Amino acid sequence: MTYIVLVAGQGKNLQPLTLSYPKTLYKLGGETTVLQRLVRSIRKCDKKAEIVIVVGFMYKHIQKELEDDNVLFVHNPFYEVTSSMGSLWFAKEYLQRENVTIINGDIVMSDKMINDVICAYTDIPYVLLDSTKTSDNKYNVQVQGDRVCVMSKNLTDFMGNYVSVTKLDAVSSRFVFEQLSLMVNDGMYNLFYEDALVQMIFDKDFELYYKDVKDYKWTEIDSVDDLLKARQIQAESEI
Repeated sequence: MTYIVLVAGQGKNLQPLTLSYPKTLYKLGGETTVLQRLVRSIRKCDKKAEIVIVVGFMYKHIQKELEDDNVLFVHNPFYEVTSSMGSLWFAKEYLQRENVTIINGDIVMSDKMINDVICAYTDIPYVLLDSTKTSDNKYNVQVQGDRVCVMSKNLTDFMGNYVSVTKLDAVSSRFVFEQLSLMVNDGMYNLFYEDALVQMIFDKDFELYYKDVKDYKWTEIDSVDDLLKARQIQAESEI
């Protein structure tokens, strides 16, 4: 399977901590960084994984960090003016694979979650949400039945926080590629790539499903507290 890991951003929400190096290079324990843990955990569960890292901010540091981890790099030179939609567009060659998982590189998950969910084959498109986390200042997901209705940071009614992971099968990956290309060509490269999914839901009745990962341990590193949670997840994996 193919895993596209997005790490091009500047991590502005953690400045000044991220002025010197990307947050994905923070050490969780010993010499293991956030990004190394993700890459190596995927590789442990999926020996044939094709792992693509989309870099931008301080990309040379990230490339050096992973030089021995058998990953592919895609460079987004316009990371300062694009968001994740622009970054994913630069990885469009890999987006058209048979089974694709798109992950934000600042997510730290338990080994069980990576094995059970991240590295699981899928024949439907779905996003991950956590119904136990309902902060209204996050990117959130509202559902109807087994399908996603909308994802946005501006929802007042929603099922849970989005986990910043999308899984696509062979058919949906090509649909997403087409929508992404259309929006980028229309100058919308500064949006989240998830906005392309939402646009497909509204315009094309795209059937996007969800998986609730409430029973797994994970965190997205947006604060110092999140970094401490990530270190705890790493420590528990070493027991």
